[in-house]
Amino acid sequence: MSNVAVYGLGRIGRSLVRAGLAGGHFQPSVICDIAPVESLAALLQVDTNYGYWDAVEARGDSLILAGNTVRYINSKQSIPSWDELGITTVVDCTGRSVLREGAERHLERGAQRVLVSAPSKSLEDCDAVLLPGINLDSFDKDKYRIVSMASCTTNALAPVVKVLRDRWGIGSGFFSTVHAYTNTQSLTDQPMADRRDSWSAAENIIPSPSGASKALKFIWPDLDITGKAYRVPVRTGSIVELNVTVGSQVTADEVRDAFRTAAADAPLSHVLGVLEDEWASSRIVGETRSSIVDLPLVAVQGGNLLSVAAWYDNESGYAMRLAETAAKLAAADR
Repeated sequence: MSNVAVYGLGRIGRSLVRAGLAGGHFQPSVICDIAPVESLAALLQVDTNYGYWDAVEARGDSLILAGNTVRYINSKQSIPSWDELGITTVVDCTGRSVLREGAERHLERGAQRVLVSAPSKSLEDCDAVLLPGINLDSFDKDKYRIVSMASCTTNALAPVVKVLRDRWGIGSGFFSTVHAYTNTQSLTDQPMADRRDSWSAAENIIPSPSGASKALKFIWPDLDITGKAYRVPVRTGSIVELNVTVGSQVTADEVRDAFRTAAADAPLSHVLGVLEDEWASSRIVGETRSSIVDLPLVAVQGGNLLSVAAWYDNESGYAMRLAETAAKLAAADR
């Protein structure tokens, strides 16, 4: 068993558990949530987006995952004592640890590290924003105790930004992501804190703010891009389009070749992919890479204004990166 706990078994928490086992990255020793263990086992076993997983069952106060017993703790009343449980790394998938005080609660309960599966509100709210293929190799076990993995959109944009920055340099730009609806929205029309979210997620195109530009600036402080999201009625599978100026004259074919090369070589080969043919969003459901550049959609205007679109499964791709990062953090404390 590992020294990793998953705290929160919602959409991302369940995708993380699947990704950790499927990718051979880790198996959690402890899982926490506030729902009955039988309900969580059922949701792990039958997933609307990814189908049936026969390696799950509930047994007493435990979850059986691929034949191994994982302790389940209902954390409605308090956070477990992590050191007593032998846990050093907690992956917080609740969405409630984006402020430092929330993440530090795990450290106060004996964890050595917290991996936050959401964008921290500011750089002061975490010790680092680390993304596989981008800057995870800069992990410093002596300095980084609270690590943010930012968002799925950030993980989709970052490889595109890295390729363009490294090859030609980026001036300024905008991005738009067309994103599957999420639990923050309503399935029926009703008043919500964000007014646009008041309309049915399954029946509307809903503009939404995106924090990806802020998270990217945590990694590249000089980056000058901003953007927004449009939530659409699909269950999973999203696409982000980045429009930027670059520092020299390029052709669309040169841009396509740059992404082909980056997708084949380290450090991006496991997080970046390319599509040579014309597809729709169903093509990338279940895709475990973070960013799949649609080469037929690459466009260049005036020699230095580029448009690059990248598909991403906003659940499975992000969850696989989260599993890789959790494994790296946990290995530092074994």
